[in-house]
Amino acid sequence: MKTRASRKAARQGPSPLDRFAQASGGLLTRIRCSLITKLAIVSGAALMFFFFLWSSINMEAMEALSMENTVSDIDRLGTTIILGLHDSMLTYAPDATQEIVRNIGSQRAIRSIRVYNKRGEIKYSNQTTEIGAVTDIKQEACYVCHRLEPPLSRLDIKQRTRVFADATEQQCLGIIFPIRNDVSCSGDPCHVHPPGKQILGLLDMVVSLEGPQANLARFGRINFLMALAIAGALFLILFLCLHLLVNRPVRRMMRATRAIARGEEFQGLDMRQCDEMGELGRAIGAMGREVLSKQAELARQMKRYQDLFEHVPCTITVQDRDLRLVSYNQLFAGEFHARPGEYCYKAYKGLDAPCPNCPVIRTFEDNLPHATEEVTTAKDGSKRSFFVSTAPMTDAAGNVNAVMEISLDITDSKFLEEELERSRRKYLAIFSCIPTALFVLDRETLTIVECNQKAKEVYGYEQGELLGKSFLDLFADRDRSGYERRIREQSAIDRARHAKKDGESIYVSVRVSTAAFPGSQVYLVSATDITRRLETEQQLIQAGKMATLGEMATSVAHELNQPMTVIQTISDYLLRKTRGDGAVPRELFQEMAEGIGKHIARATRIINHMREFGRKSELVVEPVDLGEVLSRTLELFTQQLKVRNIGVTCDIAPDLPKVLAEGNRLEQVFMNLLLNARDAVEEHAAEAGPGAAKRVSLRVYAEDEAVTAEVADTGGGIPPNIQDKVFEPFFTTKAVGKGTGLGLSISYGIITDYGGSIDVINEPGQGARFVIHLPRLRPENGHTARELRA
Repeated sequence: MKTRASRKAARQGPSPLDRFAQASGGLLTRIRCSLITKLAIVSGAALMFFFFLWSSINMEAMEALSMENTVSDIDRLGTTIILGLHDSMLTYAPDATQEIVRNIGSQRAIRSIRVYNKRGEIKYSNQTTEIGAVTDIKQEACYVCHRLEPPLSRLDIKQRTRVFADATEQQCLGIIFPIRNDVSCSGDPCHVHPPGKQILGLLDMVVSLEGPQANLARFGRINFLMALAIAGALFLILFLCLHLLVNRPVRRMMRATRAIARGEEFQGLDMRQCDEMGELGRAIGAMGREVLSKQAELARQMKRYQDLFEHVPCTITVQDRDLRLVSYNQLFAGEFHARPGEYCYKAYKGLDAPCPNCPVIRTFEDNLPHATEEVTTAKDGSKRSFFVSTAPMTDAAGNVNAVMEISLDITDSKFLEEELERSRRKYLAIFSCIPTALFVLDRETLTIVECNQKAKEVYGYEQGELLGKSFLDLFADRDRSGYERRIREQSAIDRARHAKKDGESIYVSVRVSTAAFPGSQVYLVSATDITRRLETEQQLIQAGKMATLGEMATSVAHELNQPMTVIQTISDYLLRKTRGDGAVPRELFQEMAEGIGKHIARATRIINHMREFGRKSELVVEPVDLGEVLSRTLELFTQQLKVRNIGVTCDIAPDLPKVLAEGNRLEQVFMNLLLNARDAVEEHAAEAGPGAAKRVSLRVYAEDEAVTAEVADTGGGIPPNIQDKVFEPFFTTKAVGKGTGLGLSISYGIITDYGGSIDVINEPGQGARFVIHLPRLRPENGHTARELRA
């Protein structure tokens, strides 16, 4: 029976109660899952609450206002009744008074009008049955005054008013009005009441509140219906606003976010609202475009990483705890022809057991990456080297469930590494065997990082003593700032004085260049010992000086002969005077003594000049006035030119800047140039005849960066084909026995030692002109003498 009933119920479908339950459940679900519905319900409930609260407060206010108006009306009516009864009671017309009370009390809303005397007896009433009745003055309306002794004589309207329900449960309003004693009651024509009596009686009026309460009830219904209508309209407007301004944009944004989440194509949200919802929509649109852009970029990167995984130039495998291959890249598949699930040691090396010290096993044991180098034998029998590194791979719980193994073929790198080592040893041998001291200096501190064997031999230090030592400490000068600056500028230092370990000084030529060193950039400095070369040069220079002095011997003898002749003449004169007992005038004797002194000083100056010129020069430079050097040279050489009738013009600019040099060596340069000019002028004059010009021009002036000296002659000039050879050693155009060919070569070396230049200019028809440029001394170069540096 139950089965048949169940089948019948199934055929009939769900009952109405079930359908209602299902519909209610679906409605509650929609309400719970719908923001707009919840907002509408909450806002509607809030509106209804506040409107009903407003209606209730309004009703209470209206009720209070109605009661206040009713009391005021009754108060005026009571006062009017007392005034109307005043004359009839004054003349003691009880029938007229009763008629007035009855007529007034006949009005619909008035329930009762009573006039009490002091004893509580009802003297007049609209209900005649009550006349003559005595009420308890402690009860009802009388109690408000008679609750105290003596009774109160004055009360405000609120104290005189009472609201109560009558026998029919109808609300009534009662007000008592005191009938006061006045002059007309205690005097003529009444004379009934004494003047000291204040209250003669009491008027009690009771009015039904049925009319005001009906009006209030009607107003309440209208107020409630208006509040309900306004709340409903506002709720509907709010619902429409929420639907249009919130629900629809939110649903559009929800559809957009779902499309973004699914990765579908997103064209953006056309939100024309200018409020926060519009800003939110535009933000979601921007976010959607950004998310889709990031998703596209992520997809590209995933593809890129997949391509990298597949095409990276190394083999990559992923292995499980049994060392079986889970996945691998194309290079591994193409090189080892492995299959998924195959053991890695079988695929790699054809082994039947794991490799000893396997990095994959070690990674599974300690969950750390490992790296090692392995050597395998290829199928062709060649040895191959691999750099193998492993990295753990974890699951969602953080447990290591696989290991990635990366194998990089470093066979070629190992070969290059071995070749690099062989090359390093070869170049280290070359570095150590170079016959010049080489130093590797730190660029910041100029300390010696490395040096070769020759550096130890030249300076006498052991390698451990040189390493870590400042290269500037090798300079013999105390002022080394100039050397540091030139090293950092990578400028050449041609003649620098260094000190060996035993204190002996040597002269070196320093060259600096930048080189790469493991981990940094360094200075590579070569220091060539030029001490012997300088000694040889000095010997050649000294030989040149001696040759110059030999050529000048005749003129120097002539120069010395003039003061000697004067002295001899004065001596002969004095002898004659002394032999003949002749007196020498005092003035003449003083003049002759001064003449002897002047000529002795001249001879001494010539001899000292010759001695200074002939001494061996020291390699010391100091600030020198080039014009002064030329003047001293000309002073010694003038006689040479005079005896040959060669004119001399000398133009030396005033206030010349100083140059950094050694005056004695510059004097030798000018002497060599003057000797060549003298010979060229004489040779040209002999060829050209007596009318040929015989003149030597000297000029010294300052330029922006240098001080320039020029020596020009009126000789025959230098043929163009030999102009480039005039500064070569042992090259000369003079006859055999007249020149050594070292003068211009020595002069060229001296000028270049001081950082200057010397050039020859062949002027057609005017002879040769030699131009010397020496850098002018700057304040930063210093003004103290120091060893030759450039």
